[in-house]
Amino acid sequence: MTRTQASLKNLITAFIGQALGILINFIARRAFLDCLDEQYLGISGLFSNILTVLSLAELGVGSALTFALYKPLAENDIPLIKSLMRFYRRAYNAIGTAVLVLAVLFVPVYPWFMDEVPDIPHLTAIYLLYAANTGVSYFFTYKRSLIICDQKRYVATAYHYSFYLALNMAQIAVLYATRNYLLFTASQLLFTVLENIAVSRAADRMYPYLKEKDVLPLPSELLGDIKKNIKAMLMHKIGGIVVLSTDNILISKLVGIVSTGIYSNYYLITNALEKIIAQVFTSITAGVGNLNAADEDKSKLMTSFYRVFFMNFWVIGFSFICLVCLFNPFICLWLKKDSLVFGMDTVVFISAVFFLTGMRKTVLTYREAAGAFYYDRYKPIAESIVNIVVSVLLARVMGVSGIFLGTVISTLTVCIWVEPYVLFKHVFKSSPKKYFCRLLLYTAVTVAVCSLTYSVCGLISITSPLWNFIVRATVSILLPNLIFLALFGRTEEFKFFLKLIRDIISGKLRKSS
Repeated sequence: MTRTQASLKNLITAFIGQALGILINFIARRAFLDCLDEQYLGISGLFSNILTVLSLAELGVGSALTFALYKPLAENDIPLIKSLMRFYRRAYNAIGTAVLVLAVLFVPVYPWFMDEVPDIPHLTAIYLLYAANTGVSYFFTYKRSLIICDQKRYVATAYHYSFYLALNMAQIAVLYATRNYLLFTASQLLFTVLENIAVSRAADRMYPYLKEKDVLPLPSELLGDIKKNIKAMLMHKIGGIVVLSTDNILISKLVGIVSTGIYSNYYLITNALEKIIAQVFTSITAGVGNLNAADEDKSKLMTSFYRVFFMNFWVIGFSFICLVCLFNPFICLWLKKDSLVFGMDTVVFISAVFFLTGMRKTVLTYREAAGAFYYDRYKPIAESIVNIVVSVLLARVMGVSGIFLGTVISTLTVCIWVEPYVLFKHVFKSSPKKYFCRLLLYTAVTVAVCSLTYSVCGLISITSPLWNFIVRATVSILLPNLIFLALFGRTEEFKFFLKLIRDIISGKLRKSS
């Protein structure tokens, strides 16, 4: 199977699974609010963010070891794969244990992150179930990663969404039958364990050598490289968590647990979009890694980079426009409560965070595939400091909007230029000038088209919420894509993807690549 075919199979499987996952997720959220109030949503978001922060114990091991697996897999170096997997297993067993211990030690501290502790029964038991769900997943991660690095992500994806659908159906049944949040949370832990056991057994069948006992120690040079990358990825891990995974903590502490619950509805939508888009990039990461490991001409790598960046812009820009124009109408239609939406200024800032984070995906995908973690290792520290300081200061003046504006500012002042500079200097060995020109062009076009689309949507005045949303959605889908097509339809990147789609439809992909 070629790189393109493997990436395509991963992508199609991911999209099908993600579509089903999003559908059941929205149904489950409606059921959640039918049976429980907004405070429970706030608690769910807060505990998830706290456990994400505690997952710093992961130390960036995952990305560093994923990169280390690409070359031995490409060369079918089974002894080295076995050595890496043993190291990986030991590392993640230690990490899972550390996360569980830290979570227990954090029990006396978590109430401090709320402006007022809600009257929810068994709150500490609920927190510990969240902690257990996070901790136990680490004990199985290494085998899932081998499947993914071997460009067989579709296998892990199929298992994940099968269990995810079953979990959500079970949780909906628990909510309507008992309205008990403790049982709701316990069911999540149960299905996490079952899914990981199933994936682990699948990996054993796919790679029988994982059960072999004759495993050599890792070469000292490779071990040194892994440790170097782990140290660098720890910095990136800190930056990513502080910037993108502390919003609920800040909202809960500085604004209130109810606002945390309201934001969770916006997060559910942006997270669903991010997961869909992430599947595109994770499905190609292994192929990019193999392309880089094969020592092929860097011009091929750069050509693929600009093609992916073009696709990145189109998808993220279009999604950003839809979020600005449809966020609040959709939430009101979906949850039937006008009280569960923020003002338009907050909506714009939440959407802007989504856009800026999304536009970085191409650079980060190629950096991860090349293992170039070390060179910008101090960037996340600067990013974290700017984000926390600015978010806290602005939150006292602007409320929820200030927290997201702080994220926007930290991204613009640090990430948006450091990451591509490092990639082009150390991986492509080329100037990033062309990249920055395209980034400015794509951003300007997105902002202009968003302003136009929002203005057109503002002219729509239909009393029926359903028809109002349908007409707005039609405008938000057609107008941006038609303008993008008019502006970029003659570019090499667009023609490449148009040909790829035609090949897929005509069934010629197997004969090419």
